[in-house]
Amino acid sequence: MRPGLIQLSSLPPLALYVHLPWCLRKCPYCDFNSHERQQGVDEETASRYLAALRADLEAALPLVWGRPIVSVFIGGGTPSLFSPRQVEQLLSNLRALLPFESGAEITLEANPGTFERGRFRDYRTAGVTRLSIGVQSFSDAHLKALGRVHDGDQARRAVAEAAECFETFNLDLMYALPGQTVQELQADLGTALAFAPPHLSVYHLTIEPNTRFALNPPTVPDDDTASDMLDCIRDRAVSSGMERYEVSAYARPGHRCAHNLNYWRFGDYLGIGAGAHSKLSFPHRILRQVRWREPRTYMEQATQGAAVSNEHEVGRADLPFEFALNALRLAQGVPLSLFMERTGLPLSAIRNAMNQGVSRGLLVAEAAQICATAQGFDFLSDTQALFLPA
Repeated sequence: MRPGLIQLSSLPPLALYVHLPWCLRKCPYCDFNSHERQQGVDEETASRYLAALRADLEAALPLVWGRPIVSVFIGGGTPSLFSPRQVEQLLSNLRALLPFESGAEITLEANPGTFERGRFRDYRTAGVTRLSIGVQSFSDAHLKALGRVHDGDQARRAVAEAAECFETFNLDLMYALPGQTVQELQADLGTALAFAPPHLSVYHLTIEPNTRFALNPPTVPDDDTASDMLDCIRDRAVSSGMERYEVSAYARPGHRCAHNLNYWRFGDYLGIGAGAHSKLSFPHRILRQVRWREPRTYMEQATQGAAVSNEHEVGRADLPFEFALNALRLAQGVPLSLFMERTGLPLSAIRNAMNQGVSRGLLVAEAAQICATAQGFDFLSDTQALFLPA
């Protein structure tokens, strides 16, 4: 409550992110905080980690006291390495400590490589309301090139069961894969859309630093081919009844991801678990936190009430870019009034960036809205960069 550099008239919605950090195998393109456990997560480790998560949350409660949770996202790693019973225990612990809004969306990331008949149904019974399946491709050759632990048949069976058990679920697909042609991308997309997924997330494979692909880069499609692939994705997804509501996400009516929308609208989120990030607003400041990254260290520190490895207040000069970095991902943008509401800054803080964006054809010339044009959406990084501190 101490005085700071901004003044918020109200606090934004609060979501909860839970990080479960283990995978059966580290994919060569992955730069997320994931840690390989080829034999999966044993009962003792899972029990210790769940206890650490509870201790982490208990220590964080004074920062979010009384604020309801609008959504939960259980990500990783491969959260589906945790059994439905363990996920049920996790959700029980969360509900015991935090007030959930009625109908709060609860998403679990799942990997087809951990799929077995009935498992997804049991997650639904445990309290998960939305499943996000990391398919990436239905092609055995491309899955092998990506280092995935599942094959195309496992992916198809996993999606089929998700469609039976969940009213809403997401499929993750990647494109511009090593050696992939436009025709092969079309085949992947056709298989995905045949399941009529309520939500589809599509990501361009990028070679990130500190990954195995960075050390030994594969041959990937050139920029023109990748652009053709993206055009194909957009056209076919839209023609199948989906709307591109975010730069990498398509949804049918009523199935947008509430958790991600909170991110893009510069809402708050408390992140617990190894390496998890938080963004928390107070009347006069906005705080960012990071938890200890290595799982063993995290568990040791969290049980001592010290899960946070570092934190900092977001500077006043950085807030316009942080807001735009999120809000401009939305195809329809956000009201300008939301900028003032979520940052505590006057519109004069972004007037120059807005004027420059309009003059360059990157931002819509709409007095009440901050929104990228079609050109600005295609060159999103350039559009977001307009809001960097001078």
